[in-house]
Amino acid sequence: MTRSAAATRPQLPNRKPVEHDLLLAAVPHPIIVLGDDNRIVYANSAAEAFLSSGIALLKRIKLDEVVAFGCPLLALVDQVRLSGATVNEYGVEVSGPKFQSPKLVDVYGGPMPEHPTDVVLMLQQRNMAQMIERQLTHRAAARSVSGLASVLAHEIKNPLSGIRGAAQLLEQNLSDADRALTQLICSETDRIRNLVDRMEVFGDERPLQKEPVNIHDVLDHVRRLCESGFGRGIRFIEDYDPSLPPVAGNRDKLVQAILNLVKNAVEAIGDNKAQGRIVIQTSFRPGVRLSVQGSDSRISLPLMIQIEDNGSGVPEHLKEHLFDPFVTTKPYGTGLGLALVAKIINDHGGIIELDSEPKRTVFRVLLPMQEPSTPNSRSSPR
Repeated sequence: MTRSAAATRPQLPNRKPVEHDLLLAAVPHPIIVLGDDNRIVYANSAAEAFLSSGIALLKRIKLDEVVAFGCPLLALVDQVRLSGATVNEYGVEVSGPKFQSPKLVDVYGGPMPEHPTDVVLMLQQRNMAQMIERQLTHRAAARSVSGLASVLAHEIKNPLSGIRGAAQLLEQNLSDADRALTQLICSETDRIRNLVDRMEVFGDERPLQKEPVNIHDVLDHVRRLCESGFGRGIRFIEDYDPSLPPVAGNRDKLVQAILNLVKNAVEAIGDNKAQGRIVIQTSFRPGVRLSVQGSDSRISLPLMIQIEDNGSGVPEHLKEHLFDPFVTTKPYGTGLGLALVAKIINDHGGIIELDSEPKRTVFRVLLPMQEPSTPNSRSSPR
C-alpha cells in the first residue's frame, strides 16, 4: 500500500475491548465452569436462571449437589477430565432438587486451556427446538386428516344413508327377532356417521374470523362449564396474569380447544375426583418466536396458557404422538379430541406442547397477542 493510500484511508474510532463477563452474560445458553473438585467457579446469567440460584450461592456448592445422583452430566465431566478433549452429548436428561421436572439438554464440555483440571460446560435446552419440530409434525398430521375427512364425507356418508334406509325398509316385514339385527345395522351406521361428522371439522380450511378475545373470559367460561358438569368435585386453581393483552382469535374455537384440554385433564384424574386438582395458569413469556412457513418473518408467541392436572399421566410411548389423529389413552376414545385442539391452535398461529410425568401433566399453549394496530385491540380489565 502506498503512503498516499494509507493517508486517505478513513480512521476507525477507537473501541473499548469487550469484557469477558459482558460477553458471556449475553450468551443465551447456560455456561458453567467447574473446578477440579466439581465446585462451581463461574456461571453466566443464563446458568443462574437454569439452576434457579444466584452466582454467590453457586460458588459455594458443587455440581454434584445441584444435579441428581447418577446424572449423565457428571459422567460427561469425568470423561472430559480423563480424555483432556472436548465432548459433545445430545439429549442429556438433567434432573435434581432445583428442577421441577427433568430438562433435556445438548451439552458441550471441554477443558480450560490455562487450567486443564477445570471443565467448561455449555448447555442448550432442547425444549423449544423439539416444540417447534413437533408442531410441524402436528401441522402435517392435521393436513393429512383434512384430506382424509374430505374423502370420508363424500365417499362414505352417502352409502351409509343408503344402508340405513334399506335396513329400515327390511325392518317392516321382519319378525321381532330379526328386527333386532336391522336395528343393529341402523345404530352402527349412525355411529360411523357421527365419527365422519367429527372428522369433517378437520376438512374446514376456511380462514378464521378473528377478533380481540380476552383469554381470561374464555378460561372462566370453560371452568364454569366444568364445575357444573363433568368436572364437579375437582378443585380448580386459577393463576392468571391480569395484564395480558387480548388474543387475536375466534372465541368459540378457543372455548372448544380449552374445553377439550380441561376435559382431558378431568378424565386423566379418573374417579378420585376428591383428590383431583387442575391448575389453569396464564403468563407473559417474551422471547418465544416461530418462523412462518414460506416467508422470512418470525412471529412472537408471548401468551402462555397452561392446563396442569395431577392425574395418572401420559404413557411414555404415546407422548410423541398424542396430537396425532386416532391416538388415545382412553378405552373408548376416538383419538380426535387432541388432534382437533392442535388444529385450532395452529389456525390461531400458536403452538401446543405436552410435559407429562406421574401425578403431573401439563398442556402448554403459546399464542400470539393482538396486534396494536387492530381496532378495539384492548379488552376490558379484569
